[in-house]
Amino acid sequence: MRAVLQRVSSAAVRVEDRTVGEIGPGILVLLGVEEGDSEEDARYLADKTAGLRIFEDEEGKMNLSVSETGGSILAVSQFTLLADCRKGRRPGFSRAAAPQAAEVLYQTYVGHLRTARIEVATGIFQAHMEVQLVNDGPVTILLDSRKQF
Repeated sequence: MRAVLQRVSSAAVRVEDRTVGEIGPGILVLLGVEEGDSEEDARYLADKTAGLRIFEDEEGKMNLSVSETGGSILAVSQFTLLADCRKGRRPGFSRAAAPQAAEVLYQTYVGHLRTARIEVATGIFQAHMEVQLVNDGPVTILLDSRKQF
């Protein structure tokens, strides 16, 4: 499972000219589920997302997590994070999980964040979405559940 985390001042996702999810200060997460991922991968990434210290403390050091700042998370599914661009010019997506399995793990990730008492907004799984954000920093972090050790 892969995630791109962006520290944001605000972020929103729209589907068919309607805002379906938006947050103020917090983290925009683009989440891709890979073939073979499990609930353990979803829990690992949710724990890492909730606890990652990417917000500044009173001394200006990145020392606080989203849960410590009271920030929110906007989680958007994005299978294109699993693109394989090694050959040719057209990305291949054979490593992305099937939609049914991916949606279950996406919802597991979101549910685990909510269990940690973090406000989470979402996009709509498999919809064509427009994501707007104001990246704060900019701070962008890549996470991969298969690179834990």
